[in-house]
Amino acid sequence: MIFSCLRQWTFLAILSLVAFSGTSTGVAQPETVEADVCIYGATPSGILAAVTVQREGRSAVIVEPSRWVGGILGAGLKPMQDCPNYAATGGMTRGLLKSLGQPNWTEDRTENRRVLAEISPKTIREDFQKLLAKHKIRVIFDHRIAGCTPQARDKTAIQAALFDRAPFDKLGTPVVEPEAREALRVVAQIFIDASYEGDLLAKAGVSYRVGRESSEEFGEEFAGVQPPVGLTPVDPFQTPGDPESGLLRGVEKDHGKPLGAADDYTQAYNFRYYTTSDPAHRAPFGVPEDYRAEDFELVGRYVEYLKQQHPREKDLRQRLIGIFPGWKNSGEWNYQRSSLISMSPVGISRFYADGDVAAHVKIWQAHRDYLSGLHHFMSTDDRVPEFYRQEVAELGLDQRPHPETAGWPHQLYVRVSRRLAGRYTVTAHDVYNKTEIEDPICLAQYGIDVYPVRRIWLQQEGQTLVGLEGKMFVGGSKGPTNQPYPIAYRAITPQQDECTNLLVPVCFSATHLGYASARMEPVFMICGESAGIAACQALAENCAVQDIDAKAYRRVLERAGQKLVWDPATDQPDSGMGKSGGRYTMRGLLRECDADGNGTVSQAEWNEKKSPYEWLFGFIDVNSDGQIVASEYEAFQRYKAQHPDWQKRIKTAGLK
Repeated sequence: MIFSCLRQWTFLAILSLVAFSGTSTGVAQPETVEADVCIYGATPSGILAAVTVQREGRSAVIVEPSRWVGGILGAGLKPMQDCPNYAATGGMTRGLLKSLGQPNWTEDRTENRRVLAEISPKTIREDFQKLLAKHKIRVIFDHRIAGCTPQARDKTAIQAALFDRAPFDKLGTPVVEPEAREALRVVAQIFIDASYEGDLLAKAGVSYRVGRESSEEFGEEFAGVQPPVGLTPVDPFQTPGDPESGLLRGVEKDHGKPLGAADDYTQAYNFRYYTTSDPAHRAPFGVPEDYRAEDFELVGRYVEYLKQQHPREKDLRQRLIGIFPGWKNSGEWNYQRSSLISMSPVGISRFYADGDVAAHVKIWQAHRDYLSGLHHFMSTDDRVPEFYRQEVAELGLDQRPHPETAGWPHQLYVRVSRRLAGRYTVTAHDVYNKTEIEDPICLAQYGIDVYPVRRIWLQQEGQTLVGLEGKMFVGGSKGPTNQPYPIAYRAITPQQDECTNLLVPVCFSATHLGYASARMEPVFMICGESAGIAACQALAENCAVQDIDAKAYRRVLERAGQKLVWDPATDQPDSGMGKSGGRYTMRGLLRECDADGNGTVSQAEWNEKKSPYEWLFGFIDVNSDGQIVASEYEAFQRYKAQHPDWQKRIKTAGLK
């Protein structure tokens, strides 16, 4: 679904009159800041854009809605988690991916690198702060975009951006009402929207997309509505068996659109959060003020179903972990996509994507309330086995990564929101390496990774079922072709008749499927640097960002070390984890799992650190002695390298 710029510019014209008529409710005259380049969002992408501008001798200012830097990398996600091919990275990003949060890291001493689970988002934020200080970049915190005013001589160019002062609350959540409206005015020649929401691009009046395209619009195989998966016989009705009684919270009626049809849904968000049972560092989740146990009735019925399916306590525990706390990714909890219900609400992110401030706050708060309410339910409801109720009750938020917000991350993981409708649209065809790009600024590589968009009920063969719709992971982390693909410069630039001085390195132009692959932080970071270079060139050439000299731009990108082309004949994929300190070496496994220091990994040690891959232990432990040794683990890694579909093969054949 594309939103036109026309309604936005109408709004902006009114806003411009209000802004300068003296009727603003916050301050009579806003603080005015001038810079060559104004960047919205101290995300990793925004920070690299600012550093690039400063390096080129131009002035940059970052305006950040919160009081923290680093975006989702500063809130839980790890720099190397979504980088399946380090050889495809370039520029400043290449070094930062390995050094952020790792004070002992050097290029030639990979054994000093911490495993991913040991990296703290707090340290990552500190490293970003040091980078900003080194380059003398001003960050104006606690201000969110309120509107843009066009230039008098050129209505397709932004003259200034207006910002409300609206500090986040004590738990790291945005607020509806600002302290002061239009408290800040930034005048710049170039603007870069590096936010996860695309709020500045929307205020600037450029066209953008939200939701899912139809399969026909771009000829994408998995676009639009998909068949529901994970169908589970759980009754979704308030009165079991009675559809007229209404649906339980957490499940919705199918909207009835055919397979492949477009809609406004988008994939689930969640917090990447840390827990602990250590009283010295534990902060309570709390209980939402409007908590009602009946709001989690669907969870209770799902728990009952799991108890029937998994009578062994060990097996049941793993399924209950999938509900809460979720999937332990690399020290932090993430959404468990294999569970019908997990640690994040499904189906509400669509209200965030093109929502106003009030909608953003409501959805953000809904995620926090859901997580804290789920914690309370799983620790108090009698249907949850006593052993697990006690385990959950002992868990609280770990304050160490987020000491200022009682353990709550300051950034919701907004996987996708608005997407620019730019001069080039990244689609699934790019992901499959079926396109030729003449203006590359970055290489991307990842599967088409979509978390559930809806949880719906249906009847099938006389049975009432609940399932998830929209989730997919086409190609796994390395992508369907195991080969990088380029992102076009045209994808970060608006249509020229809409705005001539705006660059969008995060919410760039892509379809639902294209963005689902390209939406990774390393890609955003590289695009941020490339956007900074483009901004400086547009300033030097005194032209629209769409009109910069393409050949000159490419030369500067190459001098900056950006990797723009992948040649399968000569380029070799590289995990970037190193030979001695890699996550998938025996040494890395021991560092992660060997609690007793005996040089092997037991079933219990594996289960503790490798959830939800407990089922793999029996396959790796070839001699069935209950211990994984180096020869067994190395043989397993060779098997994975030979068989990209190794998980499917093992599960199909059975563990033995």
